[in-house]
Amino acid sequence: MLEVNKKMDMKITIIYDNTVYTHGLRGDWGFACMLEVADAPVILFDTGANGEILLSNMKKMEIDPSKIDEVIISHNHWDHTGGLDAFLAQRPDIPVYVPGGYPGASGISTWIPVTGPAKIHDSIFSTGELDNIEQSLVITTPKGLVIIAGCSHPGVDVILDEAARYGTPYALVGGFHGFSRLNMLKGLSWICPTHCTQHIDDIHDMYPEKYIQGGAGRVLTF
Repeated sequence: MLEVNKKMDMKITIIYDNTVYTHGLRGDWGFACMLEVADAPVILFDTGANGEILLSNMKKMEIDPSKIDEVIISHNHWDHTGGLDAFLAQRPDIPVYVPGGYPGASGISTWIPVTGPAKIHDSIFSTGELDNIEQSLVITTPKGLVIIAGCSHPGVDVILDEAARYGTPYALVGGFHGFSRLNMLKGLSWICPTHCTQHIDDIHDMYPEKYIQGGAGRVLTF
């Protein structure tokens, strides 16, 4: 197990999702969230499908693009990268972490390719590009690991196994895609399925005490 700093607090703000949690925001197919972790830069994880919706939701939530320090892209699918150009128009020099195979990353100084497991900051880690498609984030907290996934294309079980090198998974937030081996989630304390999760109702029914509703505007604290 890698040495990590477990004395951290964090907040996840879902900015972009298929559903809406806070009245007045816009829902759309895609995902983006803001991560605020103690003693670390503020991160925008993914950018949704549409830049106008991304920036509109941010404005309504009083999230100033200038207050975001870094962008991390989970994978090169339009519903996670569609808002990137619009955001970069606001913050052209911001560092952008992308999976190693992301097209266009090479040779652009502000783009940082991530291939294998990597320490991004003291309490923030990347699983690396799993199955040559997608990276997820792992954040250490006093309660355990909080894992942020874009679509979980490699499989939720694969992501949880990779994250476990940093400690014990506590919460999973993001899209689960078609993952159906729901018994693999029983060790988690919090489950917040969003975006592309096909079996979201089954997850709710199987783990009502662990299930947390997502949607644009939802704020989670750990």
